[in-house]
Order: sequence, then structure tokens, then C-alpha cells
Amino acid sequence: MSDPDRRPPPRLDTSTPNIARMLDYILGGKDNFAADRETADRILTIAPEIKTMVKETEAFLGRAVRHLVKEGIDQFLALGWGLPTQENVHQVARSVLPGVRVVYVSDDPVVLSHSRALLATDDTTAVVRGDILHQDELMADPELLALIDPDRPVAVLITNALQFIPNEDDPHKSVALLRDSLATGSHLVIAHAVFDDHPEVADPITDIYRRALNRDGERTARTRREVLRFFDGMELVEPGFVYARHWRPDNPLAAQRPTRTWTMAGVARKTG
Repeated sequence: MSDPDRRPPPRLDTSTPNIARMLDYILGGKDNFAADRETADRILTIAPEIKTMVKETEAFLGRAVRHLVKEGIDQFLALGWGLPTQENVHQVARSVLPGVRVVYVSDDPVVLSHSRALLATDDTTAVVRGDILHQDELMADPELLALIDPDRPVAVLITNALQFIPNEDDPHKSVALLRDSLATGSHLVIAHAVFDDHPEVADPITDIYRRALNRDGERTARTRREVLRFFDGMELVEPGFVYARHWRPDNPLAAQRPTRTWTMAGVARKTG
């Protein structure tokens, strides 16, 4: 479908690239526009493996959600959520256990609009405005609290947010504060690109994202050690903090694909 055929909502700026729509394009979706595709293509020119990385992150998230439901988790908080896909968190979770409650969180008006329209008739899901940098306000949101019981274990999923937050905003502190507010037995799920082995692409890629987000500031490219700090105070479950394709793969042979990727992922449990 061409751009003119889709008639974007009023006041929607389709001339400015949007991270959620860029990810949608990379995943093969149709909710994107020329500016999104052009910016995503510039990134893919620098690192074509990012298309594989995005898909591996989605696959990791599905495996992590299924694992956590089997471990008894029946409420999920998905932060930095992108545009709806064919396998959303609530769909994956309910394929294992019907009735799982899910709250999606985003500060992106495009994502909020799409997600609320999709989930309007689902009374066990909610979509709320918020972000990891304002965890106090988020965890006090009445709509969130209508579904999520903070006194019971909850799984917090952060797969498309932290890597766009610069160090000057201190995301490590925000994640720690959120962790401290969770009940014992809660889990934190994180996927994040790391640049240890590919420092040459860090600056070009983060520069493109900074322009897309229309913000200056520090670079957001992090090393494995820097990302691992997000799990401080929690206990990583097996196999630990590993490349996304290696976290409990459904097909161990597929996990050995030669394509280089550099998204790492982990699931950690709050034990006290």
C-alpha cells in the first residue's frame, strides 16, 4: 500500500522518522512511511545484520515470555513497546496460560494510538503512557494498577527502549528504582545491542538515531559490561546474559547461524 493510500491520522508527522515505525519496517510491517524507510535503510547500509538482530530480539522475547508463564508469572509489564506485531506479549503468554494480564507502556503517540485501537475490547490488557525514566509515576498509574498487582511477582520486559536512552539520563538508576519497587519473585527481561566487537559502527548508527529522535547528548552505544549492570541486584537465570539467539533457543542448530549479530539478552529474578 502506498503512502497516500494509508491516510495518516491528523497531526501525524510522516516527514520525521519514528523509531517504532522504523522497527516495523525492518520487521516487514506496513505501518511506516518514506522517512522511516529511508532512515532505516541508512542504518541497514552500515550494518545489514540489524534486520536479523531485530527479528532475533522478537524471537527471544517470545521464548522469555513462554518460559516465565511456565514459571508461574501471570502479569507482565512491557516497557518501550513498539507497534503491534503478529505475536504480541499477551498473545504469546496466553498461548501457554489464558487470562495472563499485560500492560504495555510507551511514550510514543504513534504506538499508543495503534495499540489502544487494537486492544480496545480486551479487558485484561492495557496501554498506558509512560517510560522507564519516570518509574514512580508509571507504577502509580491507575490504569496499570487496575491490572497489575504490585504485591505479586511481575515480569518487566524492556527490549526496545534502553539502547536509545543516553547515559546522561542515568537509565541504570531508573532500572534500579523500578527493580526495588517490584515484589520478590519478579523478573526483569532485557535485550540490548552491544558494541564490544564492532566499535566502528557505534558512532555512525547512534548519530542516525540521535537525529531521528531530534536530541543531542551522549552516545548510547554500550558494551556488554555496561548493559549487564542493568541486572545488578538480581539473579540471572540460565543461560545468563548471552547473545539473544543463544537464550534457550527452540532449535539449537539455528542458534549457530554464521550471521554476525550483537544483541545480548537476559532474564533475571528478584530474590529478595
